[in-house]
Amino acid sequence: MCLWFSLEKTNDEILKKLWLSKLLLICHNLLDETNNLDETNNNSGADLIAFLKNLITLAGDICIKEQTNLKADDLEFKNPKDLVTITDKKVESFLIQKIKARYPKHDILGEETGRSGESGRFLWIIDPIDGTTSFVHGQPFYAVSIALEKQGELILGAVYAPVLGQLFHGEKGKGAFLNDVPIQVSRSKKLIDAVMATGFACLRAGLKENNLTHFNKIVPQLRDIRRYGSAAIDLCYVACGKLDGFWEMNLNIYDIAAGVLIVREAGGNISDFSNAAHYPEQGIVAANSYLHPVLIELLRKDNT
Repeated sequence: MCLWFSLEKTNDEILKKLWLSKLLLICHNLLDETNNLDETNNNSGADLIAFLKNLITLAGDICIKEQTNLKADDLEFKNPKDLVTITDKKVESFLIQKIKARYPKHDILGEETGRSGESGRFLWIIDPIDGTTSFVHGQPFYAVSIALEKQGELILGAVYAPVLGQLFHGEKGKGAFLNDVPIQVSRSKKLIDAVMATGFACLRAGLKENNLTHFNKIVPQLRDIRRYGSAAIDLCYVACGKLDGFWEMNLNIYDIAAGVLIVREAGGNISDFSNAAHYPEQGIVAANSYLHPVLIELLRKDNT
């Protein structure tokens, strides 16, 4: 609310105009602040995180319940190797409903439903089940992934692997956490001491240019390799030091958005295969500051 007072007794017209201009500026700023708060339902960053953590946990609970009851009729195929289940759609619908109820002015990008809304200020990026093949085959390595962008910049992210009981989250400038315990990337400096992960979304898509060339060059130089089947989990495992690095091709923004923020907040480096920011379209690489340039060099050599 703008405060007003009488200027009738003020003889100096210039002074009157100055005070009026100042009051109008104050009113304008207050209105801007009110509008900004309206866009987040008057919630602070802490409230947003609490909402996000509760939401993603509820979505994970749906996944656990649905996984035990999954039937052949619940499966669909994007292509012969790429599955989608009724649970993917059910979880995404649940997430969209809850976000829209709490933040009706926010946009949403979901793997199954695409983008809704055109405000351009806040965007929720959802992967209802990252690792659907693991989900279908009764394995634990799948996750719900949710990120929030503000004006194109990632500000919040959470990844929940419900069977494993692992909830990762990060907030821009405030760190990354696993089950509310702060995490950091590993400090491994040599490939021979490193355990890394990769994936083969490129093979599921039937691409002629694929990850096998990179795989054959990099893996012999490592201590070992892991294949979890979920880019969201792979990135979070880099963030907490369970993995020393990760690279993959042919991913989408909903696969990696939350994990990217969590890696950054854990002190890791993220880039495409050329050490630029065109990920995931031109590949994605995540590692600590020692191993990231080494991976980039190997991937560059493969591309020449």
